[in-house]
Amino acid sequence: MGGVYNVHERSLDAKPAEVGALIDGLASENDRLWPGAPWPPMRLDRPLGVGARGGHGPVRYSVAAYVPSVWVRFAFEGPRGFDGFHEFAVFGDADGRTRLRHTLARGSRGSARLTWPLFWRWLHDACVEESLDRAERALTGSVARPARRSPYVRVLLRLLH
Repeated sequence: MGGVYNVHERSLDAKPAEVGALIDGLASENDRLWPGAPWPPMRLDRPLGVGARGGHGPVRYSVAAYVPSVWVRFAFEGPRGFDGFHEFAVFGDADGRTRLRHTLARGSRGSARLTWPLFWRWLHDACVEESLDRAERALTGSVARPARRSPYVRVLLRLLH
């Protein structure tokens, strides 16, 4: 089984409670964290909380753990071969800034061992960076270094739509 450990984080000039409120709004009408089109929306079958199920596009998961304004972990349920989780977490720094971190940790079975490095990784990384851009914009009004989609990501997005 192939393993994946993928971390993205952004240091934000905001208080932990302000950053945590972005996590609390995931998959809601007031979601200010998950990126918009062309990314598939994050949807859950009920408000964010342990046991809520849903996903984005073909990626399916359930909420395995949730500490409001601090941390949420989603356990993968699909696509087949994706075993593990992705999560958002908030960390206060000594300098008064706050880090928002997204972590993906999973094993891969079957075709997922090939589709992650060729396809999913590129889309995942771009989507998460755009999510962190949204967080920065929501909290500060601007983005110092906006994420840029690579030509390969643009091609993959066209293929998906």
